[in-house]
Amino acid sequence: MSLLAVSAMSFPEWSPALFQLDLGFLGLGKFPIRWYALGYIAGLLIAWRYALALIERPKMWGGEAPTTREGIDDLLFWATLGVILGGRLGYVFFYQIPFQWDAIERDPMSLLRIWEGGMSFHGGMAGVALAVTYVARKHKLKLLSIADIGGVTAGFGIFFVRIANFINAELYGRPVSPDHESWGMVFPEGRVPGSTPPAYNWNTGEWVYNGSEVARYPSQVYEAVLEGLIPVIVTAILVWRFRALQRPGLIAGLFLLMYGVGRSIAEQFREPDSFTWGVMPDWLTMGQLLSMPMWLGGLYLVWSALSKPRVSATS
Repeated sequence: MSLLAVSAMSFPEWSPALFQLDLGFLGLGKFPIRWYALGYIAGLLIAWRYALALIERPKMWGGEAPTTREGIDDLLFWATLGVILGGRLGYVFFYQIPFQWDAIERDPMSLLRIWEGGMSFHGGMAGVALAVTYVARKHKLKLLSIADIGGVTAGFGIFFVRIANFINAELYGRPVSPDHESWGMVFPEGRVPGSTPPAYNWNTGEWVYNGSEVARYPSQVYEAVLEGLIPVIVTAILVWRFRALQRPGLIAGLFLLMYGVGRSIAEQFREPDSFTWGVMPDWLTMGQLLSMPMWLGGLYLVWSALSKPRVSATS
């Protein structure tokens, strides 16, 4: 083993699945319960419970909650649909069509094989925005207040999914500089044909390395903190300590701003997708480009919310 591999952190080599269900009696073999799927499920369920806790406290909203449990339940359903469909369509339109059109022409059905990977946060965000707008109009609710519910809860799912990315040894970082070797981690970069994640052999239960022993930044963890954990903590403090929900749009704007800035910072450490090499300029990644409208829109929402008086029971 090289000195680099010794000085860098070792990848923990956890299984991509919490456990596997044996469905042999149905002729289906083993079905893995993956951390990646559990990350989405945990994020949505915690967001749902958190949203219910908020609407049960009318004073936090200035006297009247913006919706009922029925509205939150409906929002959960449509937001889940928005995350899945928007995330997949976003990946197709933002990454596959511009950069991998030849592969799509050879195998058009790959667009539907969502289980092989390929989800875009920005596409999922657009899907959730449409879901929020639809639910607000359907139930005749205040759009900005419903958007605030999304802003205060979205970080949970982002945090869990980024940790799942780390467990899957995917979306890892750029190679560390020589003077920061101790910050790096040697990820398994092997390729097992037909496997998801690609470096894991489900038959042997082992991770596959390619022998390069390149130490990389564990950028998935940076993203979990910058894009998920920090927005959750900051918005929670503002909501519970400073009654920020009485300024409709403030929390939604802050989330967009924090995510956009956090993602742009994390992209400095994250390895760009190989199919964008030579297409995107060296100083800009697709993630940073797609995040620009988020933090610009977030700035506008924050400015707009702070320029108006607080909502009160008499307003």
